[in-house]
Amino acid sequence: MQKLLLAAALLVATATGAQAQNNVLKVNIFSPLVKTGSFFFEHKLTESSSAQLGGLVTYWKVGDTKISGFALTPEYRMYLSEKKGALRGFYVAPYLRYQNLTLTVEDVFDDGTNVTSKGKLNTYGGGVVAGYQLLLKDRFSLDFFLGPSYNGGDIKVESLGHSESFDAGPFTGFGLRSGLTFGVAF
Repeated sequence: MQKLLLAAALLVATATGAQAQNNVLKVNIFSPLVKTGSFFFEHKLTESSSAQLGGLVTYWKVGDTKISGFALTPEYRMYLSEKKGALRGFYVAPYLRYQNLTLTVEDVFDDGTNVTSKGKLNTYGGGVVAGYQLLLKDRFSLDFFLGPSYNGGDIKVESLGHSESFDAGPFTGFGLRSGLTFGVAF
């Protein structure tokens, strides 16, 4: 019985390894450094293009400020190597990004009064990245990307029942998007 199960497992492993890979599920290796989970799903569209959807969730604290929220990043990838095709090699990818973050500060005054202030940051933006993706043994991916970005948006602040909008300052304007992901192709 054990030999039969081993033979079936080997057959399944070799059969799935021989199939062309059309999808890659990835995680950004550096995102845990900022207490963020950043995940991507890439799907091959044609022999030289793919679509990728990225999502991130975050929850971390800097001093008295708690930051939590999410972002969505759809992108279209054009692979430049005719020999390797989609999901392998150099690519250029225009993308869009929506980001929704909540910033919460709890102040405790000397008289014991506790005041919570919240800020909602919403940005919309986009840009283009260039990158290189390796598929190792047709099963594992390593993807490095880098490129310019632009975001615009505002911060809505609520404190003591009053609400105001402010310029999002360093969260808007030109920036740089980069990453290194590791994934599994299937």
